[in-house]
Amino acid sequence: MAIENLPPAPQLAKLDASRLVITESTNKKELPENPHFGEVKTDHMLVVNYEPKTGWSAPEIKPYGPLSLDPASSCFHYCPNVFEGMKPFDKHEVLKLIRTLVALDDRWVPTKEGHSLYIRPTIIGTRAALGVAASDSAMLFVMMTPTRPYFQIDAKGLPLLAVGKTVRSWPGGTGGYKLGLNYAPGIQPQREATAKGYAQILWLLGDDEKITEAGAMNFFAVVQREDGDLDIVTPPLDGTILPGITRRSALELLEAHTAKQTVLPGIPSAQRLHTHERAVTMHDLAAWSEEGKLLEAFC
Repeated sequence: MAIENLPPAPQLAKLDASRLVITESTNKKELPENPHFGEVKTDHMLVVNYEPKTGWSAPEIKPYGPLSLDPASSCFHYCPNVFEGMKPFDKHEVLKLIRTLVALDDRWVPTKEGHSLYIRPTIIGTRAALGVAASDSAMLFVMMTPTRPYFQIDAKGLPLLAVGKTVRSWPGGTGGYKLGLNYAPGIQPQREATAKGYAQILWLLGDDEKITEAGAMNFFAVVQREDGDLDIVTPPLDGTILPGITRRSALELLEAHTAKQTVLPGIPSAQRLHTHERAVTMHDLAAWSEEGKLLEAFC
């Protein structure tokens, strides 16, 4: 039997920030005074394409504008869309590209207190064929939008509507990831909550009404202990909630306060804060409230 020498597999181009091409806008936009979240975009965007035969294209920063996609692109039909995620590609190269994008549009970084520049990295499947299958082509793009504070919070706090009839996520599902498909089911319930005067939904799961998360935020409860210390309870990362960076930062700061590595403003240095990542139900909240132990809940 003859043994043939097979040709070597083609080398696919890696994501490489050094190949970046910049086309600067010649028509700079006027900076907004008090922009709503996501409505106004900066002057530029980052776009990189991936093809199965060639790999990653040269990254391009260009004037913000519409994308050109084949109508059969899988993102339109089967929803392989994820945003604010770094795992599908070389995060170090992506961060280099994002730094360049921010530097180019640095005039958009707000100076008002509470205002910020929101950065949205997104990757979508662009396989131009129908049929349920993993997309072997993709487009990575990054857009930025200046925004005022996301919520207008008064002294009464942020009103949440607890909802268990509609389910945002479930065990074994994709609720722990920022996939586009996770958000559509919550749009109508959020409209109904807004019409009733609530800012967000507190999503519940199961017959025991286990708390998962609140729309755009993770949930925490502060409970008074018999010994005078405080328990800070938040739902665990069990695959049904998003692992928010604010959640992680809050836990780290609370633990650092108890370890006397820092002192949190407004909290006595001797006050011990015990963090717990465990299931919390509406029954738990009601019981703590009736017993006078529930000091506050925050997101």
